Amino acid sequence: MTSTQAPTLTRERILDAALALFAEKGYDATSMREIAEQLGMTKAALYYHFEGKDAIVLALLADIEEQVEELVAWARQQPVDETLRRDVLERWTTIMQAHGITAFRFVMANRHVIHQIRPDRSGMVACMTELYSLLAPETASVEEQLRVRLALMTINMAGFVGSGIDAPDEEILAEARRLALELMP
Repeated sequence: MTSTQAPTLTRERILDAALALFAEKGYDATSMREIAEQLGMTKAALYYHFEGKDAIVLALLADIEEQVEELVAWARQQPVDETLRRDVLERWTTIMQAHGITAFRFVMANRHVIHQIRPDRSGMVACMTELYSLLAPETASVEEQLRVRLALMTINMAGFVGSGIDAPDEEILAEARRLALELMP
């Protein structure tokens, strides 16, 4: 491992551990001390990477938004057809599942926190709007437009609506992907 890989791996470990604690205990009930303890590091080491819980959440959101922006940029360059829709859904699934069901559950349970930390989500909204338009333009039927939107959101909502289903997260996510592919026109 190179010296440039170590901070990236540490950052990812911090994001994963914090997200798991936020999802389990709630954002407000989780302290930086608990995150550091979970990782076996000192609070000072944790603060070296992130100035607080808000910064951790912002980093999680920024990572997702950057990947979605890259997806939209790629989709703009492709011909609009069934293959593009399937490929976008596959890439969307990969992006949205990077932190597993835990991320979905955290976002849904802590929407007020996310809104307080990052009230302007216009970049993500603009990306979603463009993605919808690329995959089903205004000239498409209402059904086709709805199918595109529902297919993409099926992936996001799997974590929330899958809560309480007696199955491993991987199985829930795989079934959500299968259902989303069925929905996509």
